[in-house]
Amino acid sequence: MRTVRTPLNIDRQCMNTSKKIPIHENFYTWQGEGVHMGKSAYFIRTFGCPVHCPWCDSAGTWHKDYVPKNIEKFTAIELADMAAKHNPEFVVITGGEPTVHDLTELTSELHKRNLIVHLETSGAFKIKGNFDWVTLSPKKLKMPLDENLKIADEIKIIVDSKDAIKYWVHKFGSAWIHVDNVWLHPEWSKRADPDIINSITQWVKDHGFPYRAGYQLHKVFQADSLDARSRPTTPLGGNEKLGY
Repeated sequence: MRTVRTPLNIDRQCMNTSKKIPIHENFYTWQGEGVHMGKSAYFIRTFGCPVHCPWCDSAGTWHKDYVPKNIEKFTAIELADMAAKHNPEFVVITGGEPTVHDLTELTSELHKRNLIVHLETSGAFKIKGNFDWVTLSPKKLKMPLDENLKIADEIKIIVDSKDAIKYWVHKFGSAWIHVDNVWLHPEWSKRADPDIINSITQWVKDHGFPYRAGYQLHKVFQADSLDARSRPTTPLGGNEKLGY
C-alpha cells in the first residue's frame, strides 16, 4: 500500500475557485470486488464515459436512454468533506470512466483528510491524480495505455465469453507480470452461464497465481442500495441498443 498523507489545514476559501466535477452518484457502502472486498468504502462515481461497453452496469453515466435528468456537480472540497464524514477505510473513485476528468485536486483534498484513495479505471486514458491503489479493468473498445498497466495494483478481467481470458492473457499477460492479483469476473448478465463460470474455474485450476476467481459480492447483498444517494444499476446485459 502506498503511503497515506498526513492531514493538512484546509483553506475553505478555495472552494469558490475549485472546478466542479459531474458526479453520477456518491455513497457509503463496502467494496464488493477485488483485494479489498468487504471493507467499508465511500464511492464517488463520476459522470461520462467514451468507452461504451455493451455490458456496462453503470450505463446511466453515459447511455442516452439511461442518463438521469439531473447530473450534479461538486467541487473537490465538497466531495472530500462528504467522504470524510463517514470515516471509510478508503474512497473509491470510479465511473463511467473517471480518468476523463482531471482528478488531481480531488485526490489532494481526500489525502488532506487522511483518506486512502482507490481508482477503478479501464486504463485507456492518462491518469491525472495521486492514487494509493489502482484497479485496472481493460476493455476491447478502448485498450489500456502501457503506462497504466505498469502502475496497476490489481487487474480485473470481465469474462463475457469462454475465450475472453485467453484473449486478454495473450494480449497483456506480460504487461501485468508484476501484479499479484488478476481477477476473473463473470460478466454479470452471464453469471449463471456454465461456459463462463467453468472457463474461470478451469483457468484458475490450470494456472493458479496470479489468477483468482472473482465476483461482485455487493450485488448479492444489495449493499449499495442501502444508501439513498446511490442510483439503481443500469446493466445493458450485452446489447447496447436493447439495454437490460
